Amino acid sequence: MELIRGSHNLRPKHRGCVATIGNFDGVHRGHVALLERAQRRAAELGLPTCVVTFEPHSREFLAPETAPARLTDLRGKVAALREHGVERLLVLPFNRALASLEPGEFIERILVAGLGIHHVVVGHDFAFGKGAKGGLEDLRRWGSEAGFVAEEVGELRDGDRVVGSTPIRAALAEGGLATAERLLGRSYSLYGRVARGEGIGRELGFATANLHTRHPRLPLSGVFAGTVTGEALTEYPVAVNVGRRPAVGGKEERVEAHLLDFEGDLYGRHLELTFRWRLRPEEDFPDWHGLRRQIAEDVGRIREYFGLDPGQGEPGTR
Repeated sequence: MELIRGSHNLRPKHRGCVATIGNFDGVHRGHVALLERAQRRAAELGLPTCVVTFEPHSREFLAPETAPARLTDLRGKVAALREHGVERLLVLPFNRALASLEPGEFIERILVAGLGIHHVVVGHDFAFGKGAKGGLEDLRRWGSEAGFVAEEVGELRDGDRVVGSTPIRAALAEGGLATAERLLGRSYSLYGRVARGEGIGRELGFATANLHTRHPRLPLSGVFAGTVTGEALTEYPVAVNVGRRPAVGGKEERVEAHLLDFEGDLYGRHLELTFRWRLRPEEDFPDWHGLRRQIAEDVGRIREYFGLDPGQGEPGTR
């Protein structure tokens, strides 16, 4: 997949495609329906598909204090779109200049002059341009003049739920990993770089890899069984705490993964962390003795979840 960062990097070779546009947060089953429709149209026309997305999420720029928790950062979005066979990904920086474009300006500059689209596929709730004033009818009106076709894909439902980023966030916030997985079409995961922490986990006897993520807010919290992949590790079992760590006076959200029976140095490495099972919500403890006892119990249960000997060895180091 070719990653194009910004419309200024568009070249004549990028003109002529079938496009689909959106934030694609989570790249869930509803998004996949858009991708598949665009890919079918592209195959019919003998053209590549191009996803147009934004970084940061539009609401993070326009109203950061009320922006929803992000399901995927750019790294995760790129990985998921690549897995679904997207040929080109145009990432537009969502800034004041982009937010001020009228719908017609966006269509003319990005879709017509920049990409030379033949066909565009959008979701049922798609809105764009200054004040989110643009919609499907604007695309169709401009398309009749510029020579492209605009197509809408209706909402996808899972029982009585609409498949979308909002219900996935709600499920994760409630600890409903199974529901989130069904709506996503895969287990929920996030990407992070292992950064140096405060050494509290090691002091407690359970060394952790502290994953620095680019999520302004995390969509879930608690203690989980998970797996990490990356840097020669493939679905390696971990015990994970996500939250503010009230028991040690933490103020910021952290993702801390204890790799079971692992010896090695992962500082600076990028890992994908996949959440498999939620044990409990995050709790406070009156002292470190109670915290360590609970961590030991959690790790023992997670070892059992993975079919490992609950009493095998001491926790490894990073």
